[in-house]
Amino acid sequence: MDQQLLAKTFVELADNLVADFDLMDFLRLLTDRCVGMLDASAAGVLLADRDGKLRVMAASDEQVRLLELFQLQNDEGPCLECFRTGAPVIIHDLTREVDRWPRFVTAAHRSGFGAVQALPMRLRDETVGALNLFRAAPGPFDPPATLIAQALADVATISLLQQRTVHRGTVLNEQLQAALNSRVLIEQAKGKLAERQGIDMEQAFTALRGYARAHNRRLADVARAFISGSEPLAGLGA
Repeated sequence: MDQQLLAKTFVELADNLVADFDLMDFLRLLTDRCVGMLDASAAGVLLADRDGKLRVMAASDEQVRLLELFQLQNDEGPCLECFRTGAPVIIHDLTREVDRWPRFVTAAHRSGFGAVQALPMRLRDETVGALNLFRAAPGPFDPPATLIAQALADVATISLLQQRTVHRGTVLNEQLQAALNSRVLIEQAKGKLAERQGIDMEQAFTALRGYARAHNRRLADVARAFISGSEPLAGLGA
């Protein structure tokens, strides 16, 4: 494991305690670093909205995003169980859980995943979501990597809850709702850019995110400008 990158990741996640941060980019950082550093093929984040309903907020790739959506649509899977119980759900071999989650196991196998661990994003008695790590091959997860993944989830949770505390309990729900609205814009922009450039959805997201970072802008603002055509956005997708 890259110890330097791990330390940098903790700093980046904790740095958002006081900064006005882009929630979508913050959560995508969490999933990308989990895949880059830990024993995971893909990662996703589910967060509860103001009504307590889980939403897919970030995914390391399109395949896992669709699988997370499948869980929510079918009300079945380890990530939902993790959120509801507030406890980790670690499955070394999904084929052994067919009776427990028949539709999810079939969909996960079809997506190329054989193992999953869902880790709660929780502080004391409050669970705000779940960090979900998927792996292609069945088998035990590395215990130290699981501890690090939970620590990353904990730091991200503290960042989210700290923002709410600072602003007297209102800002987290507002941010989550705004992020949900932003997600729609981003998905539309991904589709439009992918079609225009002849690239896949993940490449389109990377291009939008790279442009936003290079120009110090929010991802949703870039997506909105691209969809409306209100700005030239020179170099996007080049």
